[in-house]
Amino acid sequence: MNLWNKSQEILFFNNSRSFASISQLFNKTDDGRHVAYWPKDYKGKKSTLQARNSLIGNFTEKYVMDLFTSIIGEEFHVVQQAQIPALGISSSSPADIVVSGVDKKILKPSDVKLICEVKMSLVWNWEYDVENDHLVEIGDYRYHQGKPSFTRSDSILKAIGKCIDIRVSSRLASKIPIIVLGNAPLSNGFCKKADHLKKAGIIQGFWSLNPFPLNHGNTRKTTPEGGFVKFDDVDELNSSLNKLFNRDLNFFSGMINPTELGKVIEIANCERDYEKKGLKFLSLMKEI
Repeated sequence: MNLWNKSQEILFFNNSRSFASISQLFNKTDDGRHVAYWPKDYKGKKSTLQARNSLIGNFTEKYVMDLFTSIIGEEFHVVQQAQIPALGISSSSPADIVVSGVDKKILKPSDVKLICEVKMSLVWNWEYDVENDHLVEIGDYRYHQGKPSFTRSDSILKAIGKCIDIRVSSRLASKIPIIVLGNAPLSNGFCKKADHLKKAGIIQGFWSLNPFPLNHGNTRKTTPEGGFVKFDDVDELNSSLNKLFNRDLNFFSGMINPTELGKVIEIANCERDYEKKGLKFLSLMKEI
């Protein structure tokens, strides 16, 4: 499978037309055009298109599931809308995508290799010619009024909130990587926050699966600390996934005074090697 591109968006519209109406998929301008987003220079009457959100949400989650399955192969299972009750991930707020050691919808934390929050959407603008039943692309996200994927601040904040909720739900979540997947560049105002969240160990990255979101010109490849990364090909994505799967990650946090922290460090330092020192430190931090 390929990373996100215009073909995926055409496929979304073609598939959706079999069960969704034109009015659920497109905005209608004053002069009768049917467009995915309001064009940048459009000044006419506008309404809010809500019906498409769940459709594109389901489509992009399925896309990620298929993409990860094609990369991971038979080693792990990729589960859409998974539940992990011990981490507070229930049927009312399931995980978008989970990479697991078992093929089940309801999982234990020990089953989980990776949790993904999917914040993908339509990136380009599209116009549907009703008379000729024809779809044409009419510009990238610079030329429409929509805020796709990572360019939408409320979407990013919602993803951050959910990831933090998972991370602090239980110590059982401390070894599970969490990433947020998108298909547009990260908003400039969130780049430092993404790096901080990665350095703090709360979220392991905001990953864009769209190599070329603009028709002309380049977009940010990564932030200084790697909190945001845009993947250019499937091999690069595969490499980053393997690094997550092969690293023994441990999230820890606390708020203690320097004296107490010094005691923890001194006790941990009595162990014989670096691994034992690290494990002892993590064990003591859990007791604080």
